[in-house]
Amino acid sequence: MSVNSTVAYLLQNLNVHRIVLDNGLVILATENPAADIVSARLFTRAGSRYESAEQAGISHLLSAVLTKGTHHLSAQDIAERVESVGASLGADAVADYCLLSLKTVSADFAEILALAADLLRSPSFPESEVELERRIALQGIRSMQEQPFSVANRQLRQAMYGNHPYALPVLGTEASVSQLNRDDLQRYHQTYFRPDNLIISIAGRISAEESIALVDHLFGDWQAPKQPDGDRPLPLPMPKLSPIATVPQQMVTIQDTQQAIVMLGYLAAPVHTEDYVALKLLNTYLGNGLSSRLFVELREKRGLAYEVSAFYPTRLDVSQFVVYMGTAPTNAAIALTGLQQEVDRLCHSPLALEELQAAQNKLLGQYALGKQTNAQIAQTYGWYETLGLGVEFDQQFQKAAAAATAERLQQVACQYFTKPYISLVGPASVNEILAMPASS
Repeated sequence: MSVNSTVAYLLQNLNVHRIVLDNGLVILATENPAADIVSARLFTRAGSRYESAEQAGISHLLSAVLTKGTHHLSAQDIAERVESVGASLGADAVADYCLLSLKTVSADFAEILALAADLLRSPSFPESEVELERRIALQGIRSMQEQPFSVANRQLRQAMYGNHPYALPVLGTEASVSQLNRDDLQRYHQTYFRPDNLIISIAGRISAEESIALVDHLFGDWQAPKQPDGDRPLPLPMPKLSPIATVPQQMVTIQDTQQAIVMLGYLAAPVHTEDYVALKLLNTYLGNGLSSRLFVELREKRGLAYEVSAFYPTRLDVSQFVVYMGTAPTNAAIALTGLQQEVDRLCHSPLALEELQAAQNKLLGQYALGKQTNAQIAQTYGWYETLGLGVEFDQQFQKAAAAATAERLQQVACQYFTKPYISLVGPASVNEILAMPASS
């Protein structure tokens, strides 16, 4: 067996084995015999973070076509193999990675993992499937242009990130996707889909030894492309990331809609910082669920919102902390003021003890519920490995969340929640709001 290192961790009362093959492929194997199911997540460090503006959306298009043919199998062959054993198999792309997911009963796992290996190693990208999925992606992009939330979110993201890849939607743009073709997908695949850029996370009723042996059998002979001298692998290309300038702006898109979307955005910490957990707690307190501060204060008490929430995505690079509301156009100015007052309050007043404890309990409770199934376990550990955090981050995150103080959260709020980026979408009347002070 071509293993060059192995480490075992005890997490969630489960033994998680981390193994690196000689070709650089990382295996995370978690035995969990609670159900006769095995799930696997195959992560590739690609995604929209690694795209140029000219090829925005290529990761999404590749993931859509990845399961539609190999040099040995047609799309129909692949579908029949999966459906004949009642398994599930699918691909996806997000900002920081591409993902191939599968789930089977344990008896069929070897067969479906072998199919996944064929898909990752030898995709054929049939011309007809590329064209079909390209048209579907373009329809999705055009559909999003009619949705006020999507318009506001994209407008905000572009202002906050400028020329950084995070500015662009995962689907890409009409201009970029219209130009993508099979040759582009093949080059992108050859560049990023290689064993030393792959993490395979497996969880279920299968021993770590069996998982490792199976992955080694299917992927161990896969080699990264070599440099011209033939001895060393080509280095992985680094993404071209433009610096992110902090220049808060106010933007509005006039759209004939029955509601207005009001968004405030703040540049926030990436996952590899000590501020990450505090921001997750602030996001939970402010905008997570029906008991969140925004929901209670702005919807339940004041009746301003059709919908109101906050989000803070986990990102390798600078993230964004966003609060937003969908409201009647006549309430847009009040909504903007209310949102900013609630964010500003986090800096001016520390959370009360009961508020802090409620946020901690909610965050940690949801975190625990997010690791109940084998699919969730494989996803969580593989995701942490892909982000460079390591599986030990599972325990580090929970301990840091439980130990957070109100003073610490207030300090982080004061650091990040200064002048916001503002994005508005709605009828012509919302244009007048930007002439008013945001905190009036």
